[in-house]
Amino acid sequence: MIESFLDIKVRLHSCRKTVSNSLIESNTSDLLSLQWPSPPRNILLIKKDGAPKVTESLVEYARHIHSNYSNVSLIFEPKVAAQMHKHFTFPIYTPSTSRALPKKVDMTTTLGGDGTILHASSLFSTTLHVPPILSFSMGTLGFLGEWKFEEYKRAFREVYMSGAGAGPPLLQDQKHPHVQSELYETGDVVTGWSSVRGKSMGATRSSKVLLRNRLKVGVYDADGRRVIGDNTAESADVDVRAMNEVTIHRGKEAHMAIIDVFVGGRFLTEAVADGMIISTPTGSTAYSLSSGGSIVHPLVNSLLLTPICARSLSFRPLVLPANTPITLRLSPKNRGRELEVSIDGRRRSHGVGVGMEVRINGEDLAKGSEWVGGVPCVMRGASSGREDDDGWVGGLNGLLKFNYPFGEE
Repeated sequence: MIESFLDIKVRLHSCRKTVSNSLIESNTSDLLSLQWPSPPRNILLIKKDGAPKVTESLVEYARHIHSNYSNVSLIFEPKVAAQMHKHFTFPIYTPSTSRALPKKVDMTTTLGGDGTILHASSLFSTTLHVPPILSFSMGTLGFLGEWKFEEYKRAFREVYMSGAGAGPPLLQDQKHPHVQSELYETGDVVTGWSSVRGKSMGATRSSKVLLRNRLKVGVYDADGRRVIGDNTAESADVDVRAMNEVTIHRGKEAHMAIIDVFVGGRFLTEAVADGMIISTPTGSTAYSLSSGGSIVHPLVNSLLLTPICARSLSFRPLVLPANTPITLRLSPKNRGRELEVSIDGRRRSHGVGVGMEVRINGEDLAKGSEWVGGVPCVMRGASSGREDDDGWVGGLNGLLKFNYPFGEE
């Protein structure tokens, strides 16, 4: 019997706690290896809006997971859950607010384009912990989307089994030791990796993860007080993290913006332009690239400062170390009274006025007992077959067609 949506909405509180994954360095690749100490339990599903084909694929994907991985709970955003729950004969979960997600989600699956991945990342924009993202390219661009949806059975199984201890075939039906100990401690009914038929991935065949840098963004008034944006994640009284970029733009104002730019606490220039973009290497192939910025490999720990249609042709894009603080202050000379501020394409309801500042810094990727920070994206095996190939070059060629003569497809 299908539960009512209100029942589903309440049930996220009863969803089991998350399983902490580990990201392990590899000797043969700059990518990290994903390892689960026990099977992931709670999967967040994010889909592209207004795409019937994506909706059909999401239903197929969710039913497959429920049928073959009975220990997994599926989490949807409230709007999607309200639309989709009638398609399922099993419980689904949804949060009352996005702030509940970091404590409940083990991994995220996106079905859509690059914007869908950015949206998924934004749900964790006020926390250091972002669960691994398994992305299926079903959107317009899909440069960040790694997998084709036709591969979903193999893709999900590889991520789910990543780091699972390999054992002899005769022990396939035995529960994993980690799961057994947890079973004794909590009394939960856990099926474990043993419920998945076939050969275990093994600790040396873990899924590869690209840890993408993020920006930390804070908006401050002329007196140095933090400004709360609106009733979204950006309204939190902490820095908001961006996977792509933060943009200050003149918007509907007729006059060019005049922005004082400070780098590392020192005055750099008075920028007269339509706006400024501060982007991550991931965002270097987005708005920054369209504005003349450099393309930067996502493994390069850096920030990009790119002017939008600068009046002075001598003001060129800059690539800076990721730990360099950047401050953009609206100059008193500015003739327009307010500039728009967008974080990963989402415009804040309140912009910045004269004397206000946008302060940006790269998020620290701390390596202690485990990696902290960044957005872990599950990578598809490169077509070259080489373990040290992160697939970025091939993806860039597919996006920009570097290897195609002009006018040819």
